[in-house]
Amino acid sequence: MENDSVVSTSLLDSDVQENILRPKLLNDFQGQVKIKDNLSVFIKAACERNEALDHVFLIGPPGLGKTTLASIIANEMGSEIRMTSAPALDKPKDLAGILTNVSEKSVFFIDEIHRLKPALEEMLYVAMEDFEIDWVIGQGPSARTMRIPIPHFTLIGATTKAGMVSSPLQTRFGINCRIDFYNENELADIIIRSAKILNVKILEDAVLLLAKCSRGTPRIANRLLKRFRDFAEVISNGIITKEVVNIATAKLGIDLNGLEEQDRNILRTIIEYYNGGPVGAETLSISVGEAIESLEDYYEPYLIQKGYLKRTPRGRMVTYKAYELLGLENLIPKSDKDEQFSLF
Repeated sequence: MENDSVVSTSLLDSDVQENILRPKLLNDFQGQVKIKDNLSVFIKAACERNEALDHVFLIGPPGLGKTTLASIIANEMGSEIRMTSAPALDKPKDLAGILTNVSEKSVFFIDEIHRLKPALEEMLYVAMEDFEIDWVIGQGPSARTMRIPIPHFTLIGATTKAGMVSSPLQTRFGINCRIDFYNENELADIIIRSAKILNVKILEDAVLLLAKCSRGTPRIANRLLKRFRDFAEVISNGIITKEVVNIATAKLGIDLNGLEEQDRNILRTIIEYYNGGPVGAETLSISVGEAIESLEDYYEPYLIQKGYLKRTPRGRMVTYKAYELLGLENLIPKSDKDEQFSLF
C-alpha cells in the first residue's frame, strides 16, 4: 500500500470543493492562452507519436494553477498521474520506490521542486534523461552500482522559486511554462464558471468587483467567492450583489486593489520604521511578524506588480504610490526623492 504522505494518485488538496472547481481539460482552463496553445500542440504531437510528453517545468506564484495544469496534462494525455511534494521525499529510496512503479507514459508531479534534496536531484538526472535509476547494492568493498530501467514517464516540476532550482535540473526540462498573474477579465471568467459549479447567484457588477480584489490569483478568487456567498446568504437572500461585495471586503479587511491588512502593514512598516526603505527581507519579516517565505512568495510579488514596492540591491523600498495609498504623503523624505520614488 502506498504511503499517502509521500505520493498520491489524487490531488494534493484535500478540500473537496476546491477539487470540484479545478478544470479537467485545457479548454476549461481560463487565461494563460499562450501556455495553453503551446501545451495543446506538444500534447497532440506526443500522442500522435505514442510517446510520453517531454518533462514540464511550471513556474509561478502560489495559486495560479500549477497543480491544476499538471492534472490537465495527465487528463489530456490519457495518463495516470502521481503527485507528491519535494519536502515529502526524504531519502533516495522514497523516490526510487515511486519511479520504479510509474506506468508507461504516466505523469509524475513534484510540487515545490526547489526544495528537493541534492541526492534526490542526482537520481532524477538519470531518470529524466535515460529512464534509468542508479541503485547501490551491497556495502563496503563489495558494493556495486546497478542501473535499473524504468518506464518512460513525464516529470512535471512546479516551483514558486525558479532561481533556487539548480541549473542541471532546470535544463533537463524540455517544456518551460511561466505562469503569470491573471487579468481582471480572465478572473471574471473563472468566477462565473466557479459560481455555476457552486450554484451561487452573482450579479455581473459583483463579478467585476470581485475580480478586482482577487490579487490576480484564481485560488483567491474562488476563496473569496465562497466567503461572499456566506455574506449573501445572510444579508441578500443568497445573491451576491455589488453591495454584498462592498460589505464583505470591508468586513474581511480587503480593499478593491486586493490588498489585505498585512499588505498595508508591510508598506506602513517600511515607511514609518525605515523611512521608505531600503530594508532587508529578513529584517522586514521580523518587523511585520511574517515568515520570510510568505513575505517573498505571497505578499511581495503582488505589491511589486501593483507598483507599491520594489526590490533593489540594497533591499525593499516603497514607491510614491504606497504613500498615496496609505495617506502618508507627509512622511515622504525630502531628500533624494527622484531616486526613492522612481518607478521601473
